[in-house]
Amino acid sequence: MASSAAEVGPVESNGSKKRAPDEEKGSYRFKNKKNKTGNILTTTGSNEEVLLADVQALLKKYTLEDSSTDAENGKVESSLPERLSEVEVTVAEISSTGDGLALSPDSKHVYVVPFTAPGDVVKAKIFKHTPNLHYSLADLVKVEKSSPHRDDSLIKCPYFASCSGCQFQMLPYQYQLAHKKTIVEKAYQQFSNLAPGFVPPVGETIGSPLQYEYRTKLTPHFDGPPDARRSDGRNGIKRAFKEVPPIGFMKKGTRITIDIEDCPIGTEAVRKGMKSERKRVADQINTYRKGATILLREDTKRIPKSEFNAEEAKESAEKTEAVIEDRGDYIHEKTCVTDQNGKSTEYIDDFAFVNPAGAFFQNNNSILPKFTSYIRDHILPPNQPNHKIKNLIDAYSGSGLFTITLSSLFTHSLGIDISPSSIESARSNARLNGLSESQANFIAADAANLFASIESNADETVVVIDPPRKGCDESFLRQLLRYSPARVIYVSCNVHTQARDVGVLVGGMKGVDGGFGPGSGVYEIESLRGFDFFPQTGHVEGVAVLRRKVAEGETETRQQEAA
Repeated sequence: MASSAAEVGPVESNGSKKRAPDEEKGSYRFKNKKNKTGNILTTTGSNEEVLLADVQALLKKYTLEDSSTDAENGKVESSLPERLSEVEVTVAEISSTGDGLALSPDSKHVYVVPFTAPGDVVKAKIFKHTPNLHYSLADLVKVEKSSPHRDDSLIKCPYFASCSGCQFQMLPYQYQLAHKKTIVEKAYQQFSNLAPGFVPPVGETIGSPLQYEYRTKLTPHFDGPPDARRSDGRNGIKRAFKEVPPIGFMKKGTRITIDIEDCPIGTEAVRKGMKSERKRVADQINTYRKGATILLREDTKRIPKSEFNAEEAKESAEKTEAVIEDRGDYIHEKTCVTDQNGKSTEYIDDFAFVNPAGAFFQNNNSILPKFTSYIRDHILPPNQPNHKIKNLIDAYSGSGLFTITLSSLFTHSLGIDISPSSIESARSNARLNGLSESQANFIAADAANLFASIESNADETVVVIDPPRKGCDESFLRQLLRYSPARVIYVSCNVHTQARDVGVLVGGMKGVDGGFGPGSGVYEIESLRGFDFFPQTGHVEGVAVLRRKVAEGETETRQQEAA
């Protein structure tokens, strides 16, 4: 249920960012970011870096030369169209960032155009040239001729092609899944530094059961009063809203907020919450002095059917805006939590997870049973019933998703996270699911130093890694190589940093000996696959399953274990 204004309001932020007139438009407001990951991890997996790699690969494909050479030599292209002029181009492919890539007539320059499909002939308006890097950024003006892959009848949102949230609503879902497979493939080609023979074929992308109404969390926002200044607080100035500002999400490539009254990728409960929260903010706008972010998080109450009273539930739902879903033996009553300090409950099969509503948890509940089942089916060695593995270490464990759902496979399961609040939630979730500390234990520690206190035998241990988008740091990878557990499951929301890190685990790190000699790799990639947690967008979740290489003398032992 949405909380009343007396209980909680949106999280306030400073006023809207001011721009010069020529900054009103523009996808990718790129900055030259210094690499902060160290000497070994030379890629950051940023949108800029991924886009550039795709541009260079496309130019190389069509011109049979590496376009990076001219950039390195300082050569600048001439005769590019003027900025803000319009060009007609044919889209060649979709980049891993979700934008279309179109070649110039001489095949020496690329135009990056969002919301397009391969084969589209489009009119695009150029707003930024990067001639040294051989590409220009443009906005989509009009589709002159549709690609066979495009089907605009599939679009369900009137703000599509303006809002930055979705990129693929015009593409059939099977085409989206096929494209996301190529994102994983290209990530390992471009960022792993591994020869093709070290990377197995990527499995087909596992799709989401829901392609719309799947997001269990949305965070629309509104900017501060138009005349607000950063110095207002220091100067004791309190601005007031003269009218209700746009409440919604960012316009593609800008800092401009679009007024969006409904989002079709949100669950029904979240969409109801969005409607009521928009009304509440409008009614109370005179009480705000700054912009704010609104939390919308789905909460689920599970009721056994034997205890469910349909008439009472109908009356209650009218008051609480609850959504009633029939889930076999249970009824799920779903409401929307808007209090940052409130709690939300999710069910994954028979596992329950209760977390602070504003904390991180996977936002597509419909795919989580498939996802956790896949991890469960692949975490132990295939075709080795007599394997020795009995310990699980869940690095970056958060509130215990993997530690808890996998605990029955292991004698000891340990979850580690840097956040004390996450560890508190994880311990509470373990108790909620009937797990003792001996079955699922959790400690707060920095993942970069976690192996210092690990006593379990590496030969008997699996490590699950689920880091943030930036991936692992060098210290963690160095420790992991030295510890050298029997298997590693690497889950990532950024397959480019995942490919980088897996490349280190497979290819080795200078001076680090994981049992195969200093600088030698320790692992082989058993499988790679993507999961579509966010249909209609360019995002894909990657799962890499790694097994420790077989050292001399171990082959016979492995064969005996498999017997």
